[in-house]
Amino acid sequence: MLKKVSFLFLLLIYSVQSFSQCAMCKSVVESNIEGGSNIGIGLNDGILFLMAMPYLALLIIGFAWVRYNRASKRVIS
Repeated sequence: MLKKVSFLFLLLIYSVQSFSQCAMCKSVVESNIEGGSNIGIGLNDGILFLMAMPYLALLIIGFAWVRYNRASKRVIS
């Protein structure tokens, strides 16, 4: 169990350091910064939203699975 927790912690630290965009998105944001546009803020929010959705889906599926297993163990006992 300790190995799993430490592995997840290391993944979390690694993902914080890799906060970036693709080359095309970066060039668009850099070109719009000179014009005074705030497109970069919206672009970063969109990237974070798209990144979070698969994790949220896995969390919901895992929660439903654990809840189903607990309910089925109560019926069997």
